[in-house]
Order: sequence, then structure tokens, then C-alpha cells
Amino acid sequence: MKKAFIQLHIAVFLAGFTAVLGRLIALNEGLLVWYRLLITVAVLAVMLYFKNEFKKHSSRDLLRMAGVGGIIAFHWVTFYGSVKYGNISVALVCLSAAGFFSALLEPLLFSKKIVFVELLLGLMAIAGIYIIFDFHPQFKIGIAYGILAALGAAIFPMLNKQLVKEFSPRTLTFYELGGGLLILTLLLPFYLKMAPAAYYIPTFSDLGWLLILAVLCTVVCFDLQLKALQKISPFTSNLMYNLEPLYGIVLAFIFFGEGQSFHNEFYFGVLLIMLAVVLQTFRLVRGKR
Repeated sequence: MKKAFIQLHIAVFLAGFTAVLGRLIALNEGLLVWYRLLITVAVLAVMLYFKNEFKKHSSRDLLRMAGVGGIIAFHWVTFYGSVKYGNISVALVCLSAAGFFSALLEPLLFSKKIVFVELLLGLMAIAGIYIIFDFHPQFKIGIAYGILAALGAAIFPMLNKQLVKEFSPRTLTFYELGGGLLILTLLLPFYLKMAPAAYYIPTFSDLGWLLILAVLCTVVCFDLQLKALQKISPFTSNLMYNLEPLYGIVLAFIFFGEGQSFHNEFYFGVLLIMLAVVLQTFRLVRGKR
């Protein structure tokens, strides 16, 4: 059990580290995600080949998985757009809006009853983001990207919930990210027209960070989480992932000195968001008991 908790903590830390890598990689956010998907899909293809895990799937199943992959690509592009047009802290704080979108969209998409407590806690997180936006207008584009990233983060698990029951995790990840790569390849020229890139081929430095992002923070992170879930419940895993923004913001403050660019209102907004997360966590724990 102890080993599983260590594996999960490392996975959460690596997930928080992806935002730092988004700042270190100078590529345009669309190209960054395209290269991340390309490297990750190539690594997963090699793994599946040598483990003899490739299986045939119907066109309908492939389309379903590819559609979810498109949502992942959308989430990643907007998340790294938030990092680049705002900063790491802004991008991670905005992700907290995913709770609000989940509370609002899940009942609409799946004909479930609205849980007003969850909606209220989601609105508390939105209020925290509004306070940050109101007092830090220089981050408005980054915050807009961050809100879209939160929307993608909320939709992805809703659509992925059924697929996880039908396919093995590694196979599902391969086809989802492969679909995301294909969709992004088709849409990238249009995106680059709206948000032109300074350059298109990764520098030596970019390539090194991209390999860490794709191999360590995607493939290895995913594998560690799967191994941990063999001993730890998904509920505990979800609670632990609340630490992801905290890890990322601490790293941003340490390595990039981002704390110097914020007024007191930023910390008040973050406090409001963290309060919403703590209350939701407490509520989930009581419900589980």
C-alpha cells in the first residue's frame, strides 16, 4: 500500500510539472501539443507492439475513442495557451472551474439530477477566478484560455467514463491520443493562422523538454497511476489529484518567481478556490463513509 501511495504522489507531481514544461518549451501551444501527441503515440505504439496488445476494433469504437481524443487535444492546447498568454499559476488556478462545468453539464448530458451543492462550490471557484481577473487584467487572454481548458477537463471524464469499462487503459489511451493527433493535424493550419508561430521545428532545447513531457509526464505518469490504482481506490486517487495545481504553483513560484507579479487579490482568489476544493473533498469523504 505504501508503495502505491508513493507511485500515485509521483504521478500527481508529474502532472503538475507539465505546466512548468509548457513554460520551458518555446513552441506555439498548438505545435507543442502536436509534438507531444506525436511522441506519446509513437512510444505507446512501440509498447503495444512488443506486448502484443494491438487488437482490431470496429469503426464506431475507433470514432468514439478519436472523438474523446479530440477533447483531450482541445484541453491541452487551451491549457498551454493559458500558460503562454498568462502564466503557470493562472493556468492551474483556472482549471478549478472544471468543477463548475462538471456540476452543470453532467446533469444536462446524462439526464441526472442537478446537485446544487456542487454547483454552488463550482460558482465559488468561478468567483475566485473573477477576483483574479478583475485585479489582474493583464492575464485576461490567459484566463480565457484557462476557462476553455477547464471546460475540456470537465467534458473529457464524462465521455471517457463508459469507454474505460470497455477497453484496456493502455489501448484506450493509444487510440484516443492517436485520434487527437489526427484531429489536431487537420485543424492545426487554421489555428496557426489565428495564432501564428514564431517557428515550427523544435529547437534542441524544446526537443529535450518535449521528450520529458511525452515520455515521463504522459506515458510514465499514466503507468504509475495505473499501478497505484491496483491497490488504491479511484476515489482516493481523485482526492490526491487535488494536489496537482498546488504542486504546479509552488514550482512556478520557485523556478520562475511568479509570486512577485501578483497582488494580494490573487491570493484571496486562490484562497476562495482552495476553500471550494476543500469543502468538496470533505463532502466526498463524508459521503464515502
